[in-house]
Amino acid sequence: MSWIAVLLIGIGVTDLVQSVRPVRTLPECVGALTAVLLGLVAGLTAIGDLVALVVIAAVVVLWGQTVTRGFAGRRPALPLVVAGVAVGFGVVVSSLAGPVSGLWGAWVQGVSLPVLSDLGPERALLLLGLVLVQLSTGNVVVRLVLTVTRTVNPARHGGPRDPELELKGGRLLGPMERLVILGLGLAGHLTAASIVIAAKGLLRFPELSSDRGQQRIHLLTEYFLVGSFVSWLLALSSLVLLVP
Repeated sequence: MSWIAVLLIGIGVTDLVQSVRPVRTLPECVGALTAVLLGLVAGLTAIGDLVALVVIAAVVVLWGQTVTRGFAGRRPALPLVVAGVAVGFGVVVSSLAGPVSGLWGAWVQGVSLPVLSDLGPERALLLLGLVLVQLSTGNVVVRLVLTVTRTVNPARHGGPRDPELELKGGRLLGPMERLVILGLGLAGHLTAASIVIAAKGLLRFPELSSDRGQQRIHLLTEYFLVGSFVSWLLALSSLVLLVP
């Protein structure tokens, strides 16, 4: 799973840079470079691994470019297809990836945190990629799905009729809840994770049912449900990848 880990790290870094410095082509270039460098640090230096790193860098750049177009309303499903196909293909060929070693492996083996040392170098690298994906990438995926399903109109993003502005805090709460679900799942407390999910719905209910007009309430409810379920599925899918 080392190739998937490096891919997720590249995508996660791309979206984090995009959220901080939305400069044209900069985020995907930083993400691709980070993925390649970390792959080399992780000891992925065999011929097959080097070819895979080049392909991963290209996929990361493609992800960044298609996300930008998707947010503008042009083929918003394309980045989701790119990521899905890349991860799916990575799972199929994961057995061909070389073992994770190098400086990364030495650091994981020598670190004093039992969580990392118990995971081993490869799964620790995958955990890093999955944690990065829970941050800005999770919000990107949610927004793309909302656009594809026509739950939101990209032309109104940031405007007075944008549901995201009415349900404030979603950009911050989303990464927090995904990290909590991932952490509780790794600790073996999925029941506690389900309580977190239920609590979010209860806390949002007064805001969803406030006096905005029946049609507006339906729109906000659809926005909340679609966005929340996509966010939760992303966190739960990450747990599936981490299962040994």
